[in-house]
Amino acid sequence: MTETAAEGPLSGLRVIEMGTLIAGPFCGQILGDFGAEVIKLEDPGSGDPMRQWGRSLPKGLSPWWPVIGRNKKSVTVDLRKPEGQALARRLIGTADVVIENFRPGTFEKWGLTYESLAEAYPRLVMARVSGFGQTGPYARRAGYGLIGEAMGGLRHVTGEPDRPPARAGISIGDSLAAMHAAMGVMMALHARERTGRGQVVDAALYESVLAVMENLVTEYDLTGYVRERSGSILPGIAPSNVYPCAGGEMILIGGNGDTVFARLAEAMGRPELAKDERYATHAARGVNQAELDGIIAEWTAGWRLDDLLARLEEKGVPCGRIFRAPDMLADPQFQAREAIVETDHPVFGRIKMQNAFPKLSETPGRVRWPGPALGQHTDEVLREVAGLKETEIADLRAEGVI
Repeated sequence: MTETAAEGPLSGLRVIEMGTLIAGPFCGQILGDFGAEVIKLEDPGSGDPMRQWGRSLPKGLSPWWPVIGRNKKSVTVDLRKPEGQALARRLIGTADVVIENFRPGTFEKWGLTYESLAEAYPRLVMARVSGFGQTGPYARRAGYGLIGEAMGGLRHVTGEPDRPPARAGISIGDSLAAMHAAMGVMMALHARERTGRGQVVDAALYESVLAVMENLVTEYDLTGYVRERSGSILPGIAPSNVYPCAGGEMILIGGNGDTVFARLAEAMGRPELAKDERYATHAARGVNQAELDGIIAEWTAGWRLDDLLARLEEKGVPCGRIFRAPDMLADPQFQAREAIVETDHPVFGRIKMQNAFPKLSETPGRVRWPGPALGQHTDEVLREVAGLKETEIADLRAEGVI
């Protein structure tokens, strides 16, 4: 592997990350995982709140920050001060991409409009992540991930039908917006190769959620059907559910295709089910979904999970256990593909986290270091990137700008 390949496909790309929490920083994490130099600007007093987030704080530190802050350089800058804004502009002038996820209008208040930046740096790509986008009547509203998940349609269809809407156990709206922003950055950089000009990537939380809502809008438009919460199933798609096993364990089985269902029926010792008019076709199984799930659940309840997995895998029926972190760490598939890697942390020692995805055959991404200490790279970046002298850096520190 060449040196450039080892550094990643985005080696040579400089990104200034100006944002907090998840939506903007996860975009920066993705770019950094694949080799971009990501310089994160943080408030000198507290830094990104993700440094303090987490259910527990081992050794007084967040286990969240090493992941979302990985592969980044931390530079402290007080963006509320004119000197900090001028310093940010100077750093942006050296970059290919700037990421921000402040409420729309904040960058404008700081004099960092895209128009003024693009006039000086026409090749600059600016990724702007917000709740509702940069335009429209809701643009200036505060918009966290849960609001985007609700407005984009995800919350209404998540959970059990007899209970209020549930949430996923992660900040999925923020992550979807970050991923769309990262895709937009790569599209804009590709376009720049032809035009020589950068552009704005406007990633809204609610639109990023809406993008993955499949045929929800079109189905309503054509039929008037409003998709509702359906718990662990998708109505009309059967069998595809969570089923009980002996000893209180559970298994996921997806046997909704005709040929797959025939293999499942054979595995159950009930090959006649595949010929029964109630279950012989995809449509019929959808109509009789509850009854069919009951038959399968009665059968799975008599099996230990590992034995049942082996039986279904032998018959070519898609199935799986419901993984938790301990399962991931012990699983041979995770190990074979290095889905989880270890890296050195100055306080925690060796720590485990998810690898960089997707996998590229020639220029893969990788975790080069975990989230850095607040301001760890301030002097280095101001000296080597911004071109400041040591006396200038000392003056900025004395003034509380960095």
